[in-house]
Amino acid sequence: MKRTKIVDIFAPALIGSEVSVKGWVRTRRGNKYVQFVALNDGSTIKNIQVVFDMNRFTDDQLKAVTTGSSIHVTGRLVESQGKGQTCEVQADTLEIYGSADPNEYPLQKKGHTLEFLREKAHLRPRTNTFGAVLRVRSALAFAIHKFFNEKGFFYLHTPLITASDCEGAGAMFQVTTLPLNDLPHTDDGQVDYSKDFFGKPTALTVSGQLEGELGATALGAIYTFGPTFRAENSNTPRHLSEFWMIEPEMAFYEISDNMDLAEEFIKYCVKYALENCKDDIEFLAEHFDKELIERLKFVVDHDFVRLTYTEGVKILEESGRKFEFPVHWGTDLQSEHERYLVEEHFKRPVILTDYPKEIKAFYMKQNDDGKTVRAMDVLFPKIGEIIGGSEREADYNKLMTRINELDIPMKDMWWYLDTRRFGTVPHSGFGLGFERLVLFVTGMTNIRDVIPFPRTPNNAEF
Repeated sequence: MKRTKIVDIFAPALIGSEVSVKGWVRTRRGNKYVQFVALNDGSTIKNIQVVFDMNRFTDDQLKAVTTGSSIHVTGRLVESQGKGQTCEVQADTLEIYGSADPNEYPLQKKGHTLEFLREKAHLRPRTNTFGAVLRVRSALAFAIHKFFNEKGFFYLHTPLITASDCEGAGAMFQVTTLPLNDLPHTDDGQVDYSKDFFGKPTALTVSGQLEGELGATALGAIYTFGPTFRAENSNTPRHLSEFWMIEPEMAFYEISDNMDLAEEFIKYCVKYALENCKDDIEFLAEHFDKELIERLKFVVDHDFVRLTYTEGVKILEESGRKFEFPVHWGTDLQSEHERYLVEEHFKRPVILTDYPKEIKAFYMKQNDDGKTVRAMDVLFPKIGEIIGGSEREADYNKLMTRINELDIPMKDMWWYLDTRRFGTVPHSGFGLGFERLVLFVTGMTNIRDVIPFPRTPNNAEF
């Protein structure tokens, strides 16, 4: 008999038929006459109740059916008389795939803190919470590809190993095959990278943007979606050392086009999750964030406010609010500032534009005022900045002037400058940290809880 996934078993047409279900035991209860097993196979937040008539089964047969064990059951699917489920399986046969000693299996039926579950990241996907989060994460990843495919974008794979530091911050994980206990040196005492695998210093990428611009200036519109790495010693609920980024880059897009796309994109993803992850989002709302569904619908249903950084700072200065970080023109806005604008002042998502050039990256197009650049940040409730982007500087001379002002070493990025030397065009792009999107859609509060196996300072388990 072919297996039926639990997500499909609740179809009314299956009532009365023989079914084959496989999964992991969540709970078992009952008495000497009848035993009830809640079975889950990961396909849905819902469990299927399996009923064992003890006139047909022995205690020895069910001895190994404990929380965490895996079983295969065949039987008849019938309407349930009990509360909490519409149907149940009346077991005819039982096969035990794998037992789970209740004295050792750590996920017994009791409340576990999220902190405890982080220490059990190899098993936590079996819990309701993390099963829901990971299914939402999967759906959002699909929505991202679906959106860009429908818009005519091309999916570009940018390198994970690179010789360029896109952000100029230097917080990169070095990649090397050199023996660390016996490094080769040049005559002047420096590490001799000519002996390394690539013949030069290389690192894990912090962003695929620069290479993405190469794709955009050939294919018109591309997006990247892959892992990125930051060696920042930030042990906060908002930072990971390894995370996933979505970075579209578009030729012939000015800043207004960029903002339009960002708003359309993020609304599409949130709407997709609402429509396709209803059960999981309802579970997460019930247990972690009562306002979650209302907030998601609000984002989908309302236009984003658009205002300049200068206007935003003025609102913050006149708010009368005493912020932990003082705000004035020229400061980089903190999460508390961003959330005030979104949650209290406008009560809707905000796209902030035209930031001071001193607090933004070298590749952003300068405005005519000489003080600001065509940057844009999309600000969300509870999250703060969720998207960062800009119109890119297309003028070779202006770009070189800015590079020289900041003393950015470009010897390994000559190829990037060629996009401005040969057929330069107005172009724009943005980056979305995937985990920040998953945080928003799931209502979780710690970014370590929306990626299967978090990488953070002093943590590379599993």
